[in-house]
Amino acid sequence: MFDFYGKLSSEVYELDKPIGSSFGDVEYYLSRLKDIKGPILEPATGTGRILIPLLEAGLDVSGFDLSNEMLDICKNNCNKRNLNPELFIDKMEIFKTDKKYNAIIVPTGTFLLIYEREKSIKALKNFYNHLNIGGKLILDIEVQNNINELEISNRSWTNEKDEIINLSTQVMQIDYINQFTIYHNTYEKIKKNKVIQNELEKFVLRWYGIEEFKLILESLGYKNIVISSDYKYNSYPNKAGQIVTFEATK
Repeated sequence: MFDFYGKLSSEVYELDKPIGSSFGDVEYYLSRLKDIKGPILEPATGTGRILIPLLEAGLDVSGFDLSNEMLDICKNNCNKRNLNPELFIDKMEIFKTDKKYNAIIVPTGTFLLIYEREKSIKALKNFYNHLNIGGKLILDIEVQNNINELEISNRSWTNEKDEIINLSTQVMQIDYINQFTIYHNTYEKIKKNKVIQNELEKFVLRWYGIEEFKLILESLGYKNIVISSDYKYNSYPNKAGQIVTFEATK
């Protein structure tokens, strides 16, 4: 049975990318949001790796996630720092609040987890509808790199209880027509040489062309679109594997 950001997956995310870690994204988003006055929303906020530094910088940020396990970790990370943001369970394509935001952010390529085209369009429309006039959408995608079908990779982590968590990732399908890749992630938690917990995750990532995504944003009414790469503002991407950030206004 497949899970998605279940207990082991969420624990691994926290071990691999703890609060305070950055790929340049934390600093970039702090820079782009520092002059925003008013509410900011982070869909798919995860463990709070981006959310918490923004809160600590004095920004008014709330967030949601579809994973109870991820959100529980986020709440715990906030409580440790005496932070009390609004956090709730929801999905990007269907969330609905009475609040309008001055910025909505989706860092680190998380938006690519919506692999079905109709749902991804619906999510972008939903973001637009929840922005104030002049509000900003800042969103990352990744330029598609070479993917080898049936490729397998393995990684391991050790938690504070000296339990080992092994992760095996296998590419199962590359859909070139619908532009997504299906991965199977197998997690095993081991203590004293015995498997005490396991989890199977179906992980699907969509990919876009850069100008394709810009056209999608324009078709939905977004304006003043700026394309940046590897967290360098207004630096157009020039190779595969780069993180591409779109900034657009309503």
